[in-house]
Amino acid sequence: MTEKIPYREAILRQPAVLAASRAVVRAAVAAIDPAPLCTGRVVLTGIGASLYAAQAGAAHLRSGGVRAVAMAAAELCENGLDIADVYVAVSASGRSVEPARAMEMRPGALSYGIAKQAGSPLARVVRGVIPTGSGRDSTPNTTSFTGSLLALGYIADRVMGSDDADWEALPAQLDRLLDDIGDPVARLAATFRQRAAIDCVGQGVSYGIAGYAALMLREAARIPAQSWDTLNFLHGPMEPNGTQTGVLVFGDGREVKLAEDLAAFGIPTGLITTRGDVRDRVGLVVLRLPSAASGMAGAIHQAIPAQLIAGALADAAGLPECVFRYRQSDTKLALAS
Repeated sequence: MTEKIPYREAILRQPAVLAASRAVVRAAVAAIDPAPLCTGRVVLTGIGASLYAAQAGAAHLRSGGVRAVAMAAAELCENGLDIADVYVAVSASGRSVEPARAMEMRPGALSYGIAKQAGSPLARVVRGVIPTGSGRDSTPNTTSFTGSLLALGYIADRVMGSDDADWEALPAQLDRLLDDIGDPVARLAATFRQRAAIDCVGQGVSYGIAGYAALMLREAARIPAQSWDTLNFLHGPMEPNGTQTGVLVFGDGREVKLAEDLAAFGIPTGLITTRGDVRDRVGLVVLRLPSAASGMAGAIHQAIPAQLIAGALADAAGLPECVFRYRQSDTKLALAS
């Protein structure tokens, strides 16, 4: 099993890890025939954090006209019905049971996997694996999650005919981001401390990052958290919020008014946005990100402050290391001997 590294160390390593991953991912994606992805129906699938990466990737592909949707791998395990022309199974470790089982149930399908290593168990049940080469990771997942986003971004570029200028600039952008957001992250973590629950809200690519943020808050800080699509959140799910809960909002559109309204209602709120015209106010902390030409590069930008917020809240709760209390024995495939 790959050795784990401390969560905070892994967050800080991501600029260097992603810089090294670029060449590995680019070479693997260059070998893919993009035609089936361009013209067919595409299902991206995963479980846990990898499902949220798949959601972000599917939204980005749809923005470029690709008929792509994300589905939980467990749904695909209900039966072997072929509902897509191409499947992309995301499993950072390459060992998650459900994505592998879903692909095994479709032996004739055109399928690809995304995992840290090409030789993972997932490779036995897909046509080809795109390795991220992200190396050692933490609990909760950090480098492997952003590595999966990188791979999905390169796939989208290949299918949509984009270039990789964003990827060349990304490591330096993340270094600057890590330097710049320490203060707002600390202020938001202080605001969110001892919240009974935190909702994480976004749409499109950001919906996937909201899901990832909620998972990290649950795993690292043991705070009940859930993700919502922005517009769905307006239709009732926001009702339980009050002074004892918090909301973390990702986005530049309807999300801005939502964050301002939540703060005005007395609900502690954080807004992660590229908008330069939004300012802190009572109850609202704004974490400003650099703009990104690629939706998937923007997703990686959004993941960084979410990771830092979860880490700060874990520290405040006296949980410097994430140790699962209820780990289950049937979620991972065995490595080859």
